Amino acid sequence: MKASDLLVQCLEAEGIEYIFGVPGEENADFMLSLEKSDKVQFILCRHEQGAAFMAEIYGRLTGHTAGCLGTLGPGATNLITGVADSNMDRAPMLVLTGQGDTERLHKESHQIMDVVDMFEPVTKWATTILHQNNIPEIVRKAVRLARTEKPGAVHIELPEDIAKKDTSAKPLQPQRFRRPVPDDKIVDVAFEILTNAKHPVILAGNGCIRKRASKQLRMFCENTGIGVISTFMAKGCVDMDADYCLYTIGLQAKDVVACAMDAADVVLALGYDMVEYHPDLWNAAGNKHIIHADFLPAEIDEDYHPETEIVGDLAHTLWMLNQRVEASDGLDFDLSQQAATRRDMTAELEQYKDDDTEGVIKPQKVLWDVRQVMGPEDILLSDVGAHKMWIARHYQCHEPNTCLIPNGFCSMGSALPGAIAANLVLPQRRVIAVCGDAGFMMNVQEMETARRLDSNIVAMIWEDKAYGLIAWKQQTQFGQHTDLSFGNPDWLKLASAFGWKGHVVDKSTDLALTLEKAFNERGPSLVVIPIDYSENMKLTERLGDIACPI
Repeated sequence: MKASDLLVQCLEAEGIEYIFGVPGEENADFMLSLEKSDKVQFILCRHEQGAAFMAEIYGRLTGHTAGCLGTLGPGATNLITGVADSNMDRAPMLVLTGQGDTERLHKESHQIMDVVDMFEPVTKWATTILHQNNIPEIVRKAVRLARTEKPGAVHIELPEDIAKKDTSAKPLQPQRFRRPVPDDKIVDVAFEILTNAKHPVILAGNGCIRKRASKQLRMFCENTGIGVISTFMAKGCVDMDADYCLYTIGLQAKDVVACAMDAADVVLALGYDMVEYHPDLWNAAGNKHIIHADFLPAEIDEDYHPETEIVGDLAHTLWMLNQRVEASDGLDFDLSQQAATRRDMTAELEQYKDDDTEGVIKPQKVLWDVRQVMGPEDILLSDVGAHKMWIARHYQCHEPNTCLIPNGFCSMGSALPGAIAANLVLPQRRVIAVCGDAGFMMNVQEMETARRLDSNIVAMIWEDKAYGLIAWKQQTQFGQHTDLSFGNPDWLKLASAFGWKGHVVDKSTDLALTLEKAFNERGPSLVVIPIDYSENMKLTERLGDIACPI
């Protein structure tokens, strides 16, 4: 067979379901081979960046690997932002690019650049196929690396002359392995520290959204009562309605939730990833006893220097702790600060639920209504901008992976293409992409992809006609901001042009009904809201003056 046929067979053996991308001349052989597959579906996108975001969201939702594809040169450079986003948000991804003939890679030649070197800083591994018989090993290694903790992106380049070569090699069948588990003695040490604590708290990071980890975490909290503070990407690891859910932390300024962290003498950091929320924001004094529990040892940082590290499968770590809790005579903690924190933060979340403003709508009201309309397992995807801060603070979750926030690389433009992928993976769930007007326009071309796929999604735009988050930060730091305003299209005409349904809502009392209508429409729908970002500075002023309840 041709090498390109072998590559497709290897992808089939790995269980790859989707490849999102934009093909070019240099991967024509691969595309013709892929067309013959009845196991791998190719999703044609309108920009390579959109393809990468789709593959990322597939990886975040499933834990498995999807592919994104571009050709050489500009096709590869267009992929890189989405690839970097996936890698830093810890989503498995396989990046496939074409390349020119190997006989011209050593010299100045049309569209030739060192794509592998370009991808190395934003992937776990990047390589080129230099011999057709190496394809099975390369694919097996790539997928294993992409899925291994911490998951991320892996890049494979296939030069056009190698793709055409004959080969008799066969795919390697995937062999899965169980992750190593922690040593009993170190778990005993950690449990002893927890037993002697007075005000322990759990800081849950991205690693806790794995299903088995979330299940064991909930059991641990039910048995101990210890409260859970989630980072942005850990939302839903415990149910928002549970008494031990202390909501989300991650804003730069001190928030209500930080009061529970301030009061803690022991912090059990589970699956914590400091790319989200740097420890100098919660342990600047260095006075917390930190128990680090994760798949990998802790990153070295002067503000995050755990006295105890439990390294191994996180779900198994929590199971081992649960075994010790059940065998104990009970644990005695003072969790009054945590109860007060939950009480005060709950009041913040409910403050504007009955707001009835017209003209512009408060972010708090928008997210309250979105939460009421969305079911426990429905999926919200946040783009990046001022709205992301509000979603992080005000949109809480019942289940893991039901609020997907990019919080490692934090790239704008991810939510619309991500929603398309979410609908492919979980068509029975409601899917909403919440975007700023700036971020939405960065991948607006994928509206056509959504229409072509008949994606049942709602894209919600918060319109302020400016780069609102940058204005917010400049205003906070300097007392003024540069000119960050821009114009927008006629949203209803834009929706119509792409074959979408369209709605503009400028009365807060109409929002919930409009969302229900949009979700019940067949195909993609656009909902545009003039947003009241005067609330941004009001929040900043309030956060700067937080008084802890106890």
